[in-house]
Amino acid sequence: MILAIIGLAIGLVIGAICPIAAPLMSTRLLAVALLAALDSVFGGLRSVKEKKFDTTIFITGFFSNAILAALLVFIGDRLGLDLYYVALLTFGFRVFQNLAIIRRALIKKD
Repeated sequence: MILAIIGLAIGLVIGAICPIAAPLMSTRLLAVALLAALDSVFGGLRSVKEKKFDTTIFITGFFSNAILAALLVFIGDRLGLDLYYVALLTFGFRVFQNLAIIRRALIKKD
C-alpha cells in the first residue's frame, strides 16, 4: 500500500512539472480509460480489504476495463453516438460504490 501511495505521489509531481497536452480529439478516450483504470484500482483496494485479492484478476481487469471503455467511446464516435456517457456513468458509479465499501471497512475495523 505504501508503494502505491509513493507511486501516486511521484506521478502527480511528474505530471505537475511536465504537463503533457493531449489532443482534443482523444480527451474523451483518455477520460473514460482513466475512469476505468480508477475503477480497477478501487476494486483492487476493496478486494484487499475483503482479503480476496488476486493479482491476475486485478491486472487483467485493469487493462480489459480500460481497453473496453476506450473501444466503446471509439465505436460511439464512429457511429455518431455519445456512448462515452454510458461508460462514465457506469465506471463513476462503480468507483463511488467501491470507495463507500472501503470506507465502511476502514471505519468498522473488525
